[in-house]
Formats: sequence, structure tokens, C-alpha cells
Amino acid sequence: MSGPLTNNDVQLDTSPAASALSLSDQAYRLLERHIVTLSLQPGSVTNERVLIELTGMGRTPVREAIQRLAWEGLMEVRPRSGIAITALDPKDFTKVLDAREGVEQILCRDAARYSGTYEHDKLREAAVMMKQAATTQDIPLFLDADKAFDEVLGSASLNPYATRLAAPLQSHSRRFWFRLRRDESLADSAAAHTRMIEAIVSRDENSAVESAKQLIAHLRTLTP
Repeated sequence: MSGPLTNNDVQLDTSPAASALSLSDQAYRLLERHIVTLSLQPGSVTNERVLIELTGMGRTPVREAIQRLAWEGLMEVRPRSGIAITALDPKDFTKVLDAREGVEQILCRDAARYSGTYEHDKLREAAVMMKQAATTQDIPLFLDADKAFDEVLGSASLNPYATRLAAPLQSHSRRFWFRLRRDESLADSAAAHTRMIEAIVSRDENSAVESAKQLIAHLRTLTP
């Protein structure tokens, strides 16, 4: 199992898609990536100045990103003592998956029911990225594709309540996956997501729900 990515591996996305994001969203994505890939080490304490330097962005978007990450449970803002990166206990992965399982099924069912051409195109793009990542063993690319998939899944479901519940659980899942992954995990995860995407694009609600169950079952194989 490889260690955390270096700062050179975790760079701000300058693609056209990323440029459409607000500065706050860009700061959030970059800091989330540093947390997910353990570049910001679990249990460590940092501060706003360090995070501003890390992102190369201004104070306001970084503060907004910190607030969002704190709400998701990935950071804890401690007045007068810094910003703590949430500790990572592998045994907690089961709890995250228990909470995520039901809401993931709802999102997949509703995405299969309500998604349109735009969402289908975005989901297919994510599938292509995941397959490429599995072929080249490109973990950063897979993490980008997984984040993109989760965001499209949420918007396609037309269920903002389920989406708000799922988003932090999906972020925590990525961090546990990065920490606990095995040599075959990238290919297996890409395949599980591809099945979900195929079911949603085919508008097969039952298969979409089943594929969501299979994804969580796959992730459970990584739990201690």
C-alpha cells in the first residue's frame, strides 16, 4: 500500500471544468484532496496561513472551504489553537459505510429515474476517466473521477436532502479507501462505479439500486 501523495501530486485543477467553479469550490476541492490523500496528516494541527500557502488562494475562499470541510467532519476549527485534521481510525470505515449504504441506493434510484442527457454525458465522462485510471494506475485521476461522479449523482437525483447527507460520507469514504486500498482496489472500484453509471444511463432503477449495494459491498472488503 503506497503512502500519501506529495504536494506536487495534489495540484489545483486548471481544466475548463474547474475554472467554472467558484474560488471557494476550488479551494475546497484542493484541500479535500490533501485530506483524502493524507497529505494533510490525520490528527495533525495546522492553521489558516499554512492552508492559504498550500492552495495559493486568498483568505476568503480558503476560510469558506475550511467551514465546509469542518461541517463535513474532515476538519475541526479550534479557536486560538489551530485547525485539526480529523483523525483516521480504519475501524470507523464500517460506520461510514453503514450510514452511506441506504442513501446511496436512493441517489442511484432517483438518478436513474430523473437524469437527463447532460447528466448522462457527465457520468460517461466519469466512467472513461475511471477506466483510464485503472489502466494506468493513476490514483489522482480516479479520485477526480470519483468526486465528479458523486457530484453528478447528487444533481441527477433531484433529491437535495439525500445529496446533503451523502456528500460528507462520500468524502470520508474516499479517505478511507485511499488509506486501506490494496493493489487490486483501483480496478475493482472503477468497475463497481462503471456498473452504477451503466445502470443509471440505462434508466434501470432496480439495477441502479443493486449496483449501489454492490459498491458498498466492495468497499466493505477493505474494512479491517
